[in-house]
Amino acid sequence: MLQKAVKLLPVALIVLFSLLAASGAAAQDLAIPALKIGLNGPSSPQQVSVAMQILLLLTVLTLAPAILVLMTSFTRLVVVFHFLRQALGTQQMPPNQVLIGLSLFLTFFIMFPVFQQINRQAVKPYMAEEITQQEAFSRAMHPVRQFMFRETRENDLAMFISMAKLDQPHTVKDIPTYVIIPAFVISELKTAFQIGFLIYIPFLILDMVVASVLLSMGMMMLPPIMISLPFKLILFVLADGWHIMVGSLMKSF
Repeated sequence: MLQKAVKLLPVALIVLFSLLAASGAAAQDLAIPALKIGLNGPSSPQQVSVAMQILLLLTVLTLAPAILVLMTSFTRLVVVFHFLRQALGTQQMPPNQVLIGLSLFLTFFIMFPVFQQINRQAVKPYMAEEITQQEAFSRAMHPVRQFMFRETRENDLAMFISMAKLDQPHTVKDIPTYVIIPAFVISELKTAFQIGFLIYIPFLILDMVVASVLLSMGMMMLPPIMISLPFKLILFVLADGWHIMVGSLMKSF
């Protein structure tokens, strides 16, 4: 009974919002019910358990953005796209909303096999009441841990294992999740910075050529960025830069 109540909580919220949205103008004639919040003591241990589970669910929802950013491919994608914008010198074009949205949908595309595995191994059996909540969480973490471990460098992983004062692990199962996550984030940042350095090289060469030409022509007061920016854009467009960039990032996972 307790598990069913927790499962039906998101469904009840969706139905409630749907009814409110469908009511339209007729909702204005409805009386707003009074809402009372109290701190009455629980009458049974089951009420305390339900309250704790709801509190835990709200905590997980609060940490969902951090989980999405730090435990998926999102970090590498968004950092590389920002390096690309800085290398082009286009200031705020594309805007942050576009870069973050693109990184988000590419993250869904890259992580889709992992999400499918989680849905097949953990979510569906749990909704069918075939496994417990703890077992569902363990099954859901397994594909995510495999993805992070595959993208994590050995040096970063060894550093956090040493700092945590753990015994030498023999398999991936021996490494706790709280050790894999920071090692994965650091590895992703290093990979993103390496890609960003490679992105900067051709545009930096173009800036140096334009600056040298302007200096030889005596136009020292003219900012080189104003002349090199159109050449950067046309070079990036003619080379089909977005296709190459996104394709290379997808192949890097």
